[in-house]
Amino acid sequence: MNTAELLPQETDALQLAPGDFLFREGDTGEEMYLLLEGEIEIFLGDFVIETAEPGMLIGEMALIDDNPRTANAVAKAACRLAEIDRRRFHFLIQQYPHFATHVMKTLADRLRHMNAVTAAREEMSTDL
Repeated sequence: MNTAELLPQETDALQLAPGDFLFREGDTGEEMYLLLEGEIEIFLGDFVIETAEPGMLIGEMALIDDNPRTANAVAKAACRLAEIDRRRFHFLIQQYPHFATHVMKTLADRLRHMNAVTAAREEMSTDL
């Protein structure tokens, strides 16, 4: 699914310069974001776990489960993002049911990736 097609004429896009934080670990998450242009690095501590590219969703976990952000998100390049608050999230799910499946797939992919990263880091620490 090309999520950027759901919001083709985003006029109120959030703009970030390289080095700007989109959010920080511990922040409340009232919205998630669709990256329209640029790249954003997602950090756990000082470890980059993902580099988001245009079309990717960012920050969906905090929006869905009402818990604080679990990572830092920093613009690697100049970025434009569409903000998706709860109201807009529910609207997108109602209008485009496949959007809900896409969000679930995003969550599943990130969980699998984090499991693989955790296993690799544990293996590296036992080899030392």
